[in-house]
Amino acid sequence: MFVTTPFVRQKERRELFAKIFFGLMAAAMVLPLVLILTHLVYQAWPLLSWEFLSTNPTNGMRRGGIWSAILGTIYLVGLSLFVSAPIGVFAAVYLNEYARDNWLTRIINLAVVNLAGVPSIVHALFGLGAFVLFAGIGRSILAASLTLAIMTLPVIIASTKEALGAVPRSFREACWNLGATRWQTIRRIVLPNSISGILTGVILQVSRTAGETAPVMFTGAVFFKKIEEGELFAYAITDQCMALSMHLYTVTTQVTNTPEALPYAIAVVLLATVLLVNAVSISIRVYIRSRKKW
Repeated sequence: MFVTTPFVRQKERRELFAKIFFGLMAAAMVLPLVLILTHLVYQAWPLLSWEFLSTNPTNGMRRGGIWSAILGTIYLVGLSLFVSAPIGVFAAVYLNEYARDNWLTRIINLAVVNLAGVPSIVHALFGLGAFVLFAGIGRSILAASLTLAIMTLPVIIASTKEALGAVPRSFREACWNLGATRWQTIRRIVLPNSISGILTGVILQVSRTAGETAPVMFTGAVFFKKIEEGELFAYAITDQCMALSMHLYTVTTQVTNTPEALPYAIAVVLLATVLLVNAVSISIRVYIRSRKKW
């Protein structure tokens, strides 16, 4: 029979202490989030209903629902994703697979990293000057979406580069030895095996664009705009629109005598929208990862 020595018992105690310590650190991150979400849902519960989601604001935005703001957010996020995702992925492919490692490439990579940390208000002023004034687009969904796309490009480029770099180089060398061109290797081997990492960048992009206020406030969002309830094509890309983040800011700071539950209900819908999109993207990512052979 083996007998536990004092040295082994000491290591086990240290291991238990480390497990408890790191568990408490994890709980310290998760518990506040759970408490915040619980408080928001509790405060918003009196207003949460299908009618709240499917009707427009009325009575100076003190009554009614948030349909126009939900649809505007979908337009902004969808159009910005349509612009930024292809550009970001192709730029990352060039930087990781084609560009040589020289001073210019290093400067570009440094610029991408630095742009990811630029405050959103700076992007808002850039969008106002570049798209609304210089390009003559005017305050519209298109101008706001382009501004959001510029703001989220660095995140997509950085995450895509990391995903491409995670694909083993031996995969590429095997294709080249069989006579495949660089583009054939990228298209058939590298991109399929890095798609889950690319989706991570897209998920981050969706989460950020849905919650931004300053860029859309300067370039395309309005205080109030009535549209046809239930009409999915009520906005044109040249129109201004309402957005959930802007609507929450407006109701909280500019509108008086609102129901106490209204700001909480808007916040819950905004969070639920982001979580729904993230859940779908994560499900796709998990499915793709499960099909990997390496």
